[in-house]
Order: sequence, then structure tokens, then C-alpha cells
Amino acid sequence: MHPPAAPVRRRDRGSLARDLLALQATVVAIVVLVASVVAYARARAAVEEAAEAEAIGIVESLTNSPLVLAAVSGAEPTAVLEPYVERIRADTGTSFITVLAPDRTRYTHPDPAEIGRPFRGTIAPALAGQTFTETYTGTLGPSVRATGPVLDADGDVVALVSAGITVAAIGDDLTEALPGIVLTALATLAVGGLGSWAISRRLRRQTHGLGAAPLARMLEYHDAVLHAVREGLLLVDGGGRVQLANDEARRLLDLPDDPAGRPVTELGLPAELTALLTGQQLTVDAVQVTASRVLVVNQAPATQGGRAAGTVVTLRDHTELQALTGELDSVRAFARSLRAQSHEAANRLHTTVSLVELGRTQEAIDFATAELALAQRLTDEVVAAVEEPVLAALLLGKAAMAHERGVVLVIDPESTVGATGLPGGDLVTIVGNLVDNAVDAALEGPPPHEVHLLLRAAGDTLEIRVEDTGPGLTEEQTHRVFDQGWSTKAAPDGHHDGLGHGLGRGLGLALVAQTVRRHGGRVGVRPGPGAEFTVTVPLRAPAHQS
Repeated sequence: MHPPAAPVRRRDRGSLARDLLALQATVVAIVVLVASVVAYARARAAVEEAAEAEAIGIVESLTNSPLVLAAVSGAEPTAVLEPYVERIRADTGTSFITVLAPDRTRYTHPDPAEIGRPFRGTIAPALAGQTFTETYTGTLGPSVRATGPVLDADGDVVALVSAGITVAAIGDDLTEALPGIVLTALATLAVGGLGSWAISRRLRRQTHGLGAAPLARMLEYHDAVLHAVREGLLLVDGGGRVQLANDEARRLLDLPDDPAGRPVTELGLPAELTALLTGQQLTVDAVQVTASRVLVVNQAPATQGGRAAGTVVTLRDHTELQALTGELDSVRAFARSLRAQSHEAANRLHTTVSLVELGRTQEAIDFATAELALAQRLTDEVVAAVEEPVLAALLLGKAAMAHERGVVLVIDPESTVGATGLPGGDLVTIVGNLVDNAVDAALEGPPPHEVHLLLRAAGDTLEIRVEDTGPGLTEEQTHRVFDQGWSTKAAPDGHHDGLGHGLGRGLGLALVAQTVRRHGGRVGVRPGPGAEFTVTVPLRAPAHQS
């Protein structure tokens, strides 16, 4: 068998960059062509305007010349005017200067053969005393000419002067300007082409040589994935601004609208989660508690071209899993308690049998019933006070667990709770974490190690009060006791920084506060020796008093 060939990346022949380059080149060529035609037309118009102005200047100069007036009034006007006019024509570079009588008879002309012949062109405005311009085809071909009257002292027209430049001569002047127009057009075309090529090259690099259709498909897939994925996804740039958040991320973080472009610090997230997102460090399965959920956060830095470009953040909802985990922990604790009691019961049974065999029957009866009465009394107290099955089972398990650790869980005689209407998982989260926290605190205080629990439903409110015999909390500590990650317990290695930051701790009470607030309740703590936690939660249905 031949090994599979390595995949070869094939660029789309119709890449977006190439299409854009072709479009830009076409647009630049059309613009340059149109601009060149316009420039040529304007240059031609400018040359013609200059020719008309020059012809008018020559005509006005000659019509106002006393020499011309005297010559046309004399007996030999051609003899006087021909050399004079030709000298002026040579100096000015005009194509012709013709002096003629009012009856069109020429006195002068560049071609001596035309002298004496009729003038070709319009003279009516000049006979009326006006100087005008026109383009007319005469003996020298098409020309731009000006014609004006020579007036005597009485204001009568005694002669006419016409000067002009042939269209061919104008074309020669325009030809001199044409190289400049062409060079400018070529330079513009070169600059535009170079700019288009640079833009196309950059676009090709940014789009990885893909065409418009593949890019459109990628965008559609990208949008579909963002809406379909079951995890929350956040893209945060290097400046701490959210660039993308999918539907699940907005739901998990309780964001009212699309947060794209907004800083993370303005999203109203908990301080711990905000610090994690703005820190932009690698994070794996970090548990974060928001106002209504328990989230597992993963964060990985993103790079672009070898440079940091922000972070990619994924969010998973572990609220229900956390509640189930707490309930499972309670069941496990209850099972461990039962195993311990079973082991203890076996020892007591052997002792009782031995006493009977020794003939000490009354002592055997007293020994066997003493512990049974104590266990039955605790069970009766719990069952009488709590009708909620999950809560009753939790308290029996916690009592057994506390007993194994040397702590006595005391149920207040005033405790009375019927059906609360609250989810069993939430009750386990609240009561279980409060009791666990109290047991740990009681063990840190002097004997006797006790935890007192009051559960009371009054009207439409459930009151939970847990008090321990531990060292308690200071006034400053009560303000932070429900913050995620804060704890008075030491780290597993025994380290404690003195500021309430026990490594790996500080989640239980945060979950209590979150659950209570989610149900619209309140949670508080009393400072001083022997901390006392008080929770009040509105009941969904009126509790049935025992």
C-alpha cells in the first residue's frame, strides 16, 4: 500500500484578490482614458481660444492703425499694406492677414495671386461695425479667424481686416502638447496599477487566496456554527474589548444585547470573572459564579502573525451539574454514615451477644437500647421538624457526618418546615454548604464542637439559621465571606496568606449566595466568636406547618 499523499492546498483560481485587481485595473484604465480624452479636448479648446484671442488682437491693432486708414484711402493700398502686413504676419506666426475693401476685394494676402480677388468668409457683422470670430474654410483651408472694420473719422467703414490661424497650424500646436498628456496618462496608469497590485497582494494575504464564493460559504458556516454551538464563545481583543459573542455566551452571561465593541469591564460581570477575562491568561476549567449561574471557563490566548491578538473564551453552564453534585455529595455522605453506623452496630451487636452469653442480660439490654434511643431521637427530631424528604435525608446524613468528625449537629426545637416548593437541589446547595462550612468552623474552635440549625417556615418565607462554636468572623471578613475564591480555611498544603485566600476554597458560600439571590432571598452573617449565617427565601407555595 502506498502512504496517503500529503494534502495540497489549492488556491481558488478566481480569488477575490485577483478579481479585485482586474476590476481596479479596468476602472483605472477607463478613468485614465476618459481623463486623457477630456484633457485633449480641453487642450484643443484652449489652443483655439488662444488663436481667437491672438487673431482679435492683431485685427484690432490693424483697424486702429493710422497707417492702414491712410493706405486704404490712398491710390495704391496694396503697395503700402502688403509689405507691412506680411512683416506683422511673420512676427506673430499667424497663417494670414488680409486687408480688404467693403466689396470683398483683397488688398493683401499671403498668396500674391489672391490679391484683387474676392474675400471668402463672413463680413456682414464687420460691415455693421463689429469685430467677430468664426471658423471658416477659405483659400488656405479651415481656419479660426477674426474680422473687424476700419473706420474713418466719420465712423464709416472704409475697409475690413481679417486675420486667422489655420486648423492645421492649431493641430501642430496641439501636437506639441500631446506628449505631455500621454506621459501624464501613462504615469497615472502606472501609479494606479501599482496601487491596485499592492492592495490586491495585501488582500490575497489576508484572505489566504480564497475567492468570493468560498469566503461567502465560510461566513455562512461561521454564522451557523456560532448559533448552533452549545457552549458560550467570546472573542476578546488585546485591548479588552469583546469582538464576538455567540447566542449561548449572551444567555449564560445575561447580556441584554450584542456586546461587540464594548469593554469587558462595562458588561456588569462579577469582579472575579472580569479580572479573568481582562487578564488574558491561559485558563483551564476555572469555575466562576455569576448572579444566576455556575460557569466553567476556559481561556486561550490567540495570535495573529506571531503577535498577541487577544483571547478565545469558552463558557459551559454547570449550574445544574453543581446542584446535582452537591446532592450526590450529600447522598455519599449519608451512605458513608450508614456504613460507619453498620460497622459500629456490628461491634455493639457482638458486645451485646457476649454480655448475654456471660449471663448479664440486663446489662446487655441497657447497652443495646442506649445508642438506639439516641439515634432514634435524632431521627424523630428531623422527621418531626422537616417534611421535605430531600432536606430530611440531607440533615440525617450531615448529622452522621458531623458525629464522625466529633461535631454535634443540634436541630433547634422550634424548627418546622413543610413542603417548600423550592427545588430539592437548591435546598441541598443552601443547607448543605452552610452546615459543611459550620462543621469546619466548629472544629477550629475549642470544645464542645457544636453546630446549631434552625429551619422555620413562617408564612411565605423560609428562614434558615446556622450557628457554630468556631472562632467566628471579623467585621471586615463578613463583607467578603460570600465572594468566590475567598475562604478562612487553609490551603491543602497548610498554607494560608492571612487574607482569606485559601487555595482551592471559597466556592460553597458563593453558591449559597447565588442560589438565595436567584430565588429573591437574602443572606447575611453575624460577626464575632461563633459565626451565625441567616438565610431568608420566599416560598413558592405556602409551607404546611407540622
